Amino acid sequence: MKKIILFIMIILASNLFASFKASKIVEAKSIIWGMDFYDKSKAIVSLKNGFFAILDTNSNTLKYIKKLDVYEKGQAGLLDVKTSLNFKNDNTIFFTYVKNIDNMGVTTLAKAKLVNEKLVNIEDILVTKSATNTTRHFGSRITFDEHHIFFSVGDRGERDNAQDLRNHAGSIIRLNLDGTVPKTNPFFNSKDRLKEIYSYGHRNPQGLFYDKNTKILFSNEHGPRGGDEINIIKKAQNYGWPKVSLGKEYWAPISVGKTQEKGMIDPIKQYTPSIAPSSLIVYSGKKYKSLKGALISTALKLTHINIIKLDENFNPIDENRVFSELKQRIRVVTEDIFGNIYFATDSGKIYKIVEVKEKTL
Repeated sequence: MKKIILFIMIILASNLFASFKASKIVEAKSIIWGMDFYDKSKAIVSLKNGFFAILDTNSNTLKYIKKLDVYEKGQAGLLDVKTSLNFKNDNTIFFTYVKNIDNMGVTTLAKAKLVNEKLVNIEDILVTKSATNTTRHFGSRITFDEHHIFFSVGDRGERDNAQDLRNHAGSIIRLNLDGTVPKTNPFFNSKDRLKEIYSYGHRNPQGLFYDKNTKILFSNEHGPRGGDEINIIKKAQNYGWPKVSLGKEYWAPISVGKTQEKGMIDPIKQYTPSIAPSSLIVYSGKKYKSLKGALISTALKLTHINIIKLDENFNPIDENRVFSELKQRIRVVTEDIFGNIYFATDSGKIYKIVEVKEKTL
């Protein structure tokens, strides 16, 4: 009986996906890393080369407002940006960027005020302990629950960092909205583990989204050759890297480690071969009812957006891959207050997703 019900759910889920097209609205001159709406028609945009810009969807224009001094080698640069939960009153934005510390890149959480389309009062909140000599795996996405800010840090190209809680690399960090550390963080009272860490064992998490309806924190992350993951993030949990991975070594067709191990959390979905995920949201359903509750996840390597439907137990039951015909590395996806979905690419293009209604005879 359970198998029949699951089969019916899969068929119904498959029929929920309407046809969509991507309409280009503007083009920038650099990789667009982050994008978040703070007004009915305006979003703050972060570009890898250190520029912040304002996207206006009424005029389909991009206005550059600030250039930040960032460490920009390899995968480093200006990363994600999010408006505060109380933006209308405090005008605060949060962002992550790579800071130059002794000629090494360090993932850093910072904040600023956005006033009259100018960024002022810029200050660092947490300069993470994540410095290495590599120029890869910095993370980093930002999200909020009702009382906290979360952001992700990659393993910084040193895989063992992800299991070493004396540094922030390979972890998801949780702070209070004022930048202090919650006393309820799992390692708050530990002497040999960093108190900012919420979860660990991550390789390079570049998607992070807290769904206020289900109160679940979702993340996606890059595996090596295969083993890209979508995870449900829980407090104090170990997500396995590099001891557990479904990916393979770059230098040989062998597995990185075990595929499962007791005490380490398995992903709810994995991708082999790699798609290179970089951003995700849980869609509200405000405009497209068929997509309500779906995970919308971007892909760099395979140049598409994944629309993933989950069942009531948060198991994936259906997936559509869309916009691969654009042949664009899709870096970030976001939703405005009306439920419109926008995404941006490494070539600097910003698109709006538009539903294509079938013509009736």
